[in-house]
Amino acid sequence: MTPPGDAGPRARGSRATRSPVPPRVAAPSALVRRLEEICGNENVFWRPEDLLVWEYDAGFDRRPPAAVVLPGTAEEVADVVRAARAAGAAIVPRGAGTGLSGGTIACADAIVVSTARLRRIVSIDALARIAVVEPGVPNLAVSLAARGHGLFFAPDPASQRISTIGGNVATNAGGPHALRYGSMTNHVLGVELVLPTGESARFGGEVADLPGYDCVPFIVGSEGTLGIITKVWLRLLPLPEDVRTFVAIFADIDSGARAASAIIASGVVPAAMEMLDRVTIGALNAAFEVHLPEDAGSLLLVEVEGLREETEDWAHTIERVLRKNGAASVRSAETVSERELLWKARKLGYAALARIRPNNYLHDAV
Repeated sequence: MTPPGDAGPRARGSRATRSPVPPRVAAPSALVRRLEEICGNENVFWRPEDLLVWEYDAGFDRRPPAAVVLPGTAEEVADVVRAARAAGAAIVPRGAGTGLSGGTIACADAIVVSTARLRRIVSIDALARIAVVEPGVPNLAVSLAARGHGLFFAPDPASQRISTIGGNVATNAGGPHALRYGSMTNHVLGVELVLPTGESARFGGEVADLPGYDCVPFIVGSEGTLGIITKVWLRLLPLPEDVRTFVAIFADIDSGARAASAIIASGVVPAAMEMLDRVTIGALNAAFEVHLPEDAGSLLLVEVEGLREETEDWAHTIERVLRKNGAASVRSAETVSERELLWKARKLGYAALARIRPNNYLHDAV
């Protein structure tokens, strides 16, 4: 199987010329008719005009698939895979299409299998701190569902309001808070997968450290090459007692970078720490009116969370280190809404820059 893409970081290429619309197909193929038998006519797309919205992801590459099918159950996914295998057709799994790497582009006349209809949160076990979800559940929906139990789901990619768990697993997505909590591979306990043969298999689950090989880390980040995810067991974490978010303004990027290094050297490991430069700040203000300081050479966001006594101690250290390293001003978010607005601005950075330069290269360097 060829890979999906859903919120995973990759190098970007320049926008390709729009692929020509294939000749109008007078009648569905035998494979399409079989897919319609499995999933229903309303969940299968094969006419050229219907395929236009499936020929790209959030990146720049384009190519229309031979057909698109939206199964509604794990059993339908397995039947679809068996039908495609019998017809000799390649498969491209697709989540929400928010990936930047072209992973959902259907090359070689492949069919796209979308997990958009697999959107159930099957269960939340507050005692075991485990959520069982289908792959089409949006990332943020997991935390919203767990919040009533005093829990949250840590990975927070920039596209978390839209990107889905299946794509997050397939691309090993992370987000700003990966600094403390790690990426998806640290939070996936088990995966149910339909293999290329059409068989369904389960790896891992509620119990950690099962005997035998642990295949879950191998599946996480495999980008759909091993199978189609139909269910995921996720690790949930307790909501922190206290969260403090600092905004520091610097005259230039070097000063902000030195301050970030100094915070880590002080022994404080923030939950998240991100920097915006002057160009990005200007782009965000122009696109989304987030009212960040226009005259800043760089802006450093630092967030710590934990027990109130811990965060108070860390807050004093962070403020001291920031000012020692040349911060022109340091302030903390006063409310939850202010904190959320700051992180929303950070996560909209790429969208704001792409508005200025649609043709670009994006490098996620670690």
